[in-house]
Amino acid sequence: MSSSVPSELTTVAEEVGAPAGAPTPARRVIATLRKSPPVLLSVTFIVLVVLLAILAPLITAISGWGPYTFDKSAVDSDLGGVPIGALGGMSGEHWFGVEPGNGRDIFARIAFGAQVSLSIAVSATIVTTVLGVVLGMLAGFYGGWVDQVVSRVMDFLMAFPSLIFMIALLSALPAGNRPVLLVVVLSIFGWPYTARVVRGQAMSLRTSEFVESARASGAGGIRIVFREILPNLRGTIIVLATLAVPGFIGTEAGLSFLGVGVTPPTPSWGQMIASAVGWYAVDPMYFLIPGTFLFLTVLSFTVLGDHLRKALDSGDAAS
Repeated sequence: MSSSVPSELTTVAEEVGAPAGAPTPARRVIATLRKSPPVLLSVTFIVLVVLLAILAPLITAISGWGPYTFDKSAVDSDLGGVPIGALGGMSGEHWFGVEPGNGRDIFARIAFGAQVSLSIAVSATIVTTVLGVVLGMLAGFYGGWVDQVVSRVMDFLMAFPSLIFMIALLSALPAGNRPVLLVVVLSIFGWPYTARVVRGQAMSLRTSEFVESARASGAGGIRIVFREILPNLRGTIIVLATLAVPGFIGTEAGLSFLGVGVTPPTPSWGQMIASAVGWYAVDPMYFLIPGTFLFLTVLSFTVLGDHLRKALDSGDAAS
């Protein structure tokens, strides 16, 4: 797994004209990350979760239970729907056990819940990154009224208690396509944080020698922004995006836990944790399994983003 990433970066470096053996910044960062056991463990878990999400239909077809299939024979109706068997009904038939009360397969719902959580988080990250980078660069490079307008909008959105307004907006909006609504709401309140960082760096770069050289050669403002400044912000953008994903995963889970996120019966880790509240005493596994997946996924992305930031900082210092 880890050897494929450096090979791809090597190919990219060769395509842009870097010698194959040259210590490019990408190679230095990859080499630094590969020396860290926490990063390797985090990447391994992220890859497993991504594969689980992508292959969810195939895996659940092999297991024989879909996320919406009820198995009444797996729960004891005389005891209020408690799963039959140890550890929440874990068996060769139900690998992670079953949900109390209805007998739905937890493994299938974890797999499809990973699809929902990752698709919402990644989509929101893409939207917020694009908006934040474009608006932040324009505000930082041009200054003046452009900076004033963008900065005031950022201040306005960042001053809001975002979680409360997310709950209010999602409660007022029709159920409809809830994942799309979540992406829109998360993006509205998420892009200013990226834009603020990018704006500050663009302001420091707009007086750099390479920018002045581009101006002297007749390059226009937009060309300078996207051809000269943007490539110098790649490291910052990658780190911000990597750290945004776990934040959006946690926010989506929190909103689903509160009942304004993904609506039943669509699987969601936060929704599963909320449903487990009344079953802590008799079936703790129903809470522990989705809670563990949520915790480890957020932790893995956070560890990767933090180490990536440190590696990029050390690479800049070394260069």
